[in-house]
Amino acid sequence: MFYHGGGGFWSYLRYDQDQKGPEIDRALLRRVFAYGRPYRWLLAGVLATILIISTLAVVPPLLIRELVDRAIPDADLGRLTLLGAGMVAVPLVTVSVGAVQRWMSARAGEGIIYDLRRSLYTHLQAMSLRFFTQTKTGELVSRLDNDVVGAQTAITGTFVTIASNIVSVAVILVVMFRAEWRLTLLAVAALPLFVYPARRVAHILRRITQRQMQHNAAMSAILNETFNVSGALLVKLFGRRREEAARFSEEARMVRDLGVRSAMIGRWFFAALGLVGATGTAAVFWVGGYLVIQGQLSLGTVVMFSTLLVQLYGPLSAMSNARVEFASSLVSFERVFEVLDLPHDIVERPGAVDIRPVQGMVEFDRVSFRYQTEKPGGLASVDRFWQPADGLDPAVPAVPDGRTWAIEDMSFRIEPGDLAALVGPSGAGKTTISYLIPRLYDLDRGRVRIDGVDVRDAALESLEQSVGVVTQETFLFHDTIAANLRYAKPDADQEEIEAAARAANIHDFVVTLADGYDTVVGERGYRLSGGEKQRIALARVILKDPQILILDEATAHLDSESEALVHEALERVMKGRTSLVIAHRLSTIRAADRILVLDEGRLVEQGDHADLLESGGLYARLYRTQFHRPKAPA
Repeated sequence: MFYHGGGGFWSYLRYDQDQKGPEIDRALLRRVFAYGRPYRWLLAGVLATILIISTLAVVPPLLIRELVDRAIPDADLGRLTLLGAGMVAVPLVTVSVGAVQRWMSARAGEGIIYDLRRSLYTHLQAMSLRFFTQTKTGELVSRLDNDVVGAQTAITGTFVTIASNIVSVAVILVVMFRAEWRLTLLAVAALPLFVYPARRVAHILRRITQRQMQHNAAMSAILNETFNVSGALLVKLFGRRREEAARFSEEARMVRDLGVRSAMIGRWFFAALGLVGATGTAAVFWVGGYLVIQGQLSLGTVVMFSTLLVQLYGPLSAMSNARVEFASSLVSFERVFEVLDLPHDIVERPGAVDIRPVQGMVEFDRVSFRYQTEKPGGLASVDRFWQPADGLDPAVPAVPDGRTWAIEDMSFRIEPGDLAALVGPSGAGKTTISYLIPRLYDLDRGRVRIDGVDVRDAALESLEQSVGVVTQETFLFHDTIAANLRYAKPDADQEEIEAAARAANIHDFVVTLADGYDTVVGERGYRLSGGEKQRIALARVILKDPQILILDEATAHLDSESEALVHEALERVMKGRTSLVIAHRLSTIRAADRILVLDEGRLVEQGDHADLLESGGLYARLYRTQFHRPKAPA
């Protein structure tokens, strides 16, 4: 369904109402042109070269008219020589000016790509963890790559082409009017026939372009999921190569089919424009020939018109196509701006407090939090016309047992330097607590305080530097061991790196490697064992030197030898720090100053090991089932 309302050019660029898509208006165009503002002098230079090249383009037809009307009839060899030299000089100058134009256009275009990518990357880096848990990495890569390039093409390609064609048409029409106004009016009489096909085709190609970008993003997501080490391993272990190939092929097929459809629409569009141009040319030739026969027009003028008509209808056709490309290329800007317009849900408040140096007191005051939101998360939220069906984000899975709240009405306090252990069944809310302290998520109710300061009032940098986390799943970059350690402290020297590694019981292992600290750990650290990765992660946190340390089941999946090495390192690291440990190991729990027992998002018990055993509650049951091992019969 096409939109046929009034409003001229702006209305034709709008989505029809059935699409329920964002409108293209002057505000969007002003925002688009704003990215070209830092390069306005380069773009102004491009426009100047366009004017020069367009002016030079009409010189050869004028030289041809001079040749036919004067040089040949008058047998003027001097004039003939000058005209021949002019025919050579014009393309030489045109090529030179064109090279300058290309350089300025490339500088502006690549600068715009850089600005867009930097803005997007910086904006996305500031998004909360919630956003990344709800968004496929491949879709983000597609926005940063394909869409940014498409947006750059709109400025340095489509917009420059439009300007070039407008100037060319204007210059050609001036020359034609000065030569013969009747033939000029006849030539431009076909102009409305160029506009109408472009008006209809623009709507179709715009929707096709948007669908192509969506399927390209889906392909990128599949590639990212199945080509990283974890995904490739899973595909092989479960024998899903054919199914994944079929899933990728389906998206690729959609891109192919849409590309073919777009090409065929463009082909018929240009065929229609060619027919219109041929009709206009034939009419000018017939009328021009008639005027020459009648003695009202010179032969050189008709020959000049024949050359100028090619130059006129070419830009007119290109201008019609540029309208189509303009409408399609703006989809790229829309997709870029959709991401840039995503609000940050973790923001630093005005007048935020630098909490350093931190003493280490951690307090939860009637805290409630849920992962589900009333709006969609991730890139799904950029659909500005989305309406929730049930008031919750369907992309976010509910917490176990269908609960709404991950943690609810939770209060406790950990004194500076204390070791607190979080204990409870799976899904009780232990990891959620570890996310709220460094403010990876913002809570819904209550307060989380560090040294009496609400973490929402703390400066983000001071909070990040004061809290260190070792997660259950260790992530290492595909880089050297030293580079992974320096991620915590980029200016750390070799002595500091080795001291942190010794404290984490990993130094002796590293020095046995052929390249030592220059050993590349591979994608996600897959060249190392679980215990080795965990100790490198621990050394990384030691190098950061936070006052508050959170350990999320850091030894849950280690063998006995690796666990012993990590525990020995942990005992050294936790001294003098406030430590919160999510633990399944009895040795860690017994050493805790306070044990917090969670169940279904609530704090049900707290105390030390002996008191909790004596109370006979959930902790005592967990102890009997998980920790207590009856002696084997002799």
